[in-house]
Amino acid sequence: MFIGENPIHIEAKADIASLVLMPGDPLRAKYIADHFLEDAKLVTSIRNMLGFTGTYKGTKVTIMAHGMGMPSASIYVFELIHFFKVKKIIRIGTCGAVSSKAQVGDVILTKNIYSESNFAYTYNDYKENIVEASSDLNETILKTSQELNMDILYGSTTTMDVYGPYIDYERVLARIPKNYEILGEEMEAFGVCHVANTLGVDATTLMTVADSKFSKVVLTPEERQTKLNDMIKLGLESIIK
Repeated sequence: MFIGENPIHIEAKADIASLVLMPGDPLRAKYIADHFLEDAKLVTSIRNMLGFTGTYKGTKVTIMAHGMGMPSASIYVFELIHFFKVKKIIRIGTCGAVSSKAQVGDVILTKNIYSESNFAYTYNDYKENIVEASSDLNETILKTSQELNMDILYGSTTTMDVYGPYIDYERVLARIPKNYEILGEEMEAFGVCHVANTLGVDATTLMTVADSKFSKVVLTPEERQTKLNDMIKLGLESIIK
């Protein structure tokens, strides 16, 4: 196995905090840095995958984009942990609701993630379809949401290898065992949490519901970038504890 002495996809001398929030979109990373962090500075921009480090309420935090899909996200999670010794990661993103319990605009905290993907098997021969998010980190987020008087949903989600709205994902959902009530579907959480679990680091995922098979309401690209402030604040308040 070749890893090398320096990361390939993050600047080798990047100023990375031990606490990281990870949106998929680089512009969302910039939005968070500009609107929530103090003294934020761009620390990496390889392939335009932007990363910013600043402080939130006096604590150093990095906002690092990870791109779309597990292959992309896993690269950045691995490099953050292996090369920069990151200790906590919260992925913050959007998802599609596949349960009537989740409405467009709701925030979902994932307890565990189901996936049919071969990602984990390819990564290190892990054959299970379920990956657990960090229970310690989730407990902190749940307590913080109560302190903020913010209602969130907590439960199982699923990660797909394809963008759900572009396929007949009902046939995929039908294959998931019924004891997992899936609230939302997205494309990264399984990979993010599996890499973090393998490397002994706490990681979980917060998602704002951007669309639902039970509703015609869909968040626009602009709303996905700028109208996720409640989730962003919850992530920041939780990561610094």
